[in-house]
Amino acid sequence: MTVAAGAVASSAAAGPPRGGSPAPDLGPNVVVFDPSMPVADIQSRVDAIHAQQVDAEMGTARYSLLFLPGEYGTAEQPLQMKVGYYTEVAGLGGSPTDVVVHGKIETYNRCLSDDPANPNCIALVNFWRTLSNLTLDIDGTGQDDCRRTANFWAVSQAVSLRRVNVLADEGDPGFSLMDYCTAGPQFASGGFIADSRFGDVTNGSQQQWLTRNSEVRSWSNAVWNQVFAGVEGAPDDATFPDPPYTTLDETPLSREKPYLYVDERGRWNVRVPSAHEGTRGITWADGMTPGTSIPLRDFYVARPGDRVQTINAQLARGKHLLLTPGVYDAARSIEVRRAGTVVLGMGHATLTSVGGAVPLTVADVRGAIVAGVTIDAGPQESPVLLQVGTQGRGHGRDGQEAGHRGRGPEKGRGLDPITLSDVYFRVGGPHRGSTDVALRIDADDVLVDHTWVWRADHGVEGFTEGVNGDTERWRTNIGRTGVVVTGDDVTATGLFVEHFQRHNTVWEGERGRVVLYQNELPYDPPTQADWTEPDGTLGWAGYKVGDRVREHQLWGGGVYVFNQNNPSIVTENGFEVPRRPGVRLTHVMTVNLSAGTIRHVVNGVGGQVDNSNTGTPSFVTQYP
Repeated sequence: MTVAAGAVASSAAAGPPRGGSPAPDLGPNVVVFDPSMPVADIQSRVDAIHAQQVDAEMGTARYSLLFLPGEYGTAEQPLQMKVGYYTEVAGLGGSPTDVVVHGKIETYNRCLSDDPANPNCIALVNFWRTLSNLTLDIDGTGQDDCRRTANFWAVSQAVSLRRVNVLADEGDPGFSLMDYCTAGPQFASGGFIADSRFGDVTNGSQQQWLTRNSEVRSWSNAVWNQVFAGVEGAPDDATFPDPPYTTLDETPLSREKPYLYVDERGRWNVRVPSAHEGTRGITWADGMTPGTSIPLRDFYVARPGDRVQTINAQLARGKHLLLTPGVYDAARSIEVRRAGTVVLGMGHATLTSVGGAVPLTVADVRGAIVAGVTIDAGPQESPVLLQVGTQGRGHGRDGQEAGHRGRGPEKGRGLDPITLSDVYFRVGGPHRGSTDVALRIDADDVLVDHTWVWRADHGVEGFTEGVNGDTERWRTNIGRTGVVVTGDDVTATGLFVEHFQRHNTVWEGERGRVVLYQNELPYDPPTQADWTEPDGTLGWAGYKVGDRVREHQLWGGGVYVFNQNNPSIVTENGFEVPRRPGVRLTHVMTVNLSAGTIRHVVNGVGGQVDNSNTGTPSFVTQYP
């Protein structure tokens, strides 16, 4: 395992935490701030990192900016940060209230053109950044009249906002999920909030969004698919689709993402939250989030350049794994075999397949957690990028064929599920990449809490047809299926899957539950023949539940079409599911984005979307 060429290092500024213990050596791209540092010094440091990362969409630098407990910024000198690509900003307290930032933490529209007449400033490609575990006291002092009105978080996929406490009295600046100041309002395509507290939230132009286990005073509007699960103050969805809200009173299954914190004696730990069913609201209202703490000394702290054999040896000895920021080449699998193992990535640590390897495997064991990791396909095709459980071991459809129906004696780990939190996948983009399947789940009792599984629609691979690539991309960057689930009792909260060449998601396990599904069909099929199933069905549904499945639920799902390479292409259905009482889809839609046609929303039900109704969704409130 070696760091990818071109990674940019940065000196860390580390101060002593409470108790005087030195900060651990987490590598050059982890920057630790303490409240004794001058605000101007912190501002200068974060500004320099943002300047480097603001346009580094396909770059290799990764950063984690960590704030020790205390207060940062003042009324006279607020700390105003902007967050670029592959940057994690996180507090190091046991609770979000332990770190307070007086100022702003923002992401603006990114301007893709130098032409002042057409700057093309958008949020649709503001991917891969993280904000977590702190309190934000919004202060726009010194900004212009527009910027002072809100804290702007104009982001799209692969961006999580967790454990954030926004101080907001009536009349204070709000929190806006779109940037209406840079070249006017532009579409954004997020997003994810969990375990957070807000005042007034402006959804604005966000096409879809999942807010889970949080508190909001108000939420402004919806566009196509705004979903709330276990949120105090969530809007009512009784008039769906006007507006298109989907509101679940409780989250069926939740577990918050593990996080680093420094205790009162200056010791570094990782808090591992416990899993719960039927949850609502934040986990930290009455103190530290329920769970267990693991001393950092129990982790193997990996750096780009470490050999996979070394990492696996440490895991076999019982160590957990902390992946420090960087890009890692994986010519063989990192193997998680022990129950309860935690793999935590910092600063969007990225594993890249080499030679067709499977970068990461997780055995069918109780309570293993993978969080904060991005997994890239390499030029040689992989069978899968992340394998959970063992293929063909009698789960899901395979289990039914073997006569195993329902919960057997081997079950019962539902409250300690294998958990994937903020795990992202990429096929193409920074380089050519291919895989048969990106994420395959063959284990039972798995929780997926926010993932973006992306076959890249643009990149810097060097295709002769430009950044989109079109036909050349279709023939070169192979990504047949995004997600395959054969395990039973798998729950996904925030499942974003895009641009794969067959079904984007195939679900064959029993009792699957999905809270928000977002899919965009591939841009680049060259011909209808390339986008037709073997049985002659036109196109591949963006969400496919296996014909044998008897129980499945989806709340808040959208399939979008933009066949820019050949706008004449037709897809028969956005969703295909067995017609059974136990298979239920609530609030699903399709929409045309100016190229291509989807004839029906689900199983021949729902109106056609095409170039005659661009941007106007076709909704199905309940199926069947």
